[in-house]
Amino acid sequence: MHISVIMEKIPDQIGYLILTEDGAVLESGGELENDERIATIIIDLISLSNTVDPLAFGPNENFKKISITYDDHWYVICISNKKIYVVKRSIQNITTEGNAIAV
Repeated sequence: MHISVIMEKIPDQIGYLILTEDGAVLESGGELENDERIATIIIDLISLSNTVDPLAFGPNENFKKISITYDDHWYVICISNKKIYVVKRSIQNITTEGNAIAV
């Protein structure tokens, strides 16, 4: 099965990017289709996260996943097999007995 088919089946997914380590867009879809601006921001964020505090993290300790949350959507970023996977997902609000619960 092709990876784009898998990415499109992620629940609440509204867009995705698959990037090379240098930020070139390999595959994309939804709201992130061919979005090179977001790709550049993601690459800058990864570079920043790898240099934040070398004393707090070991020299070969890199992130496994980065999540960025907004009011109505969130991004999940991870690296696997020298590719960067970015998924933009909507945040569904569930209302229970008059109380709003963000999930």
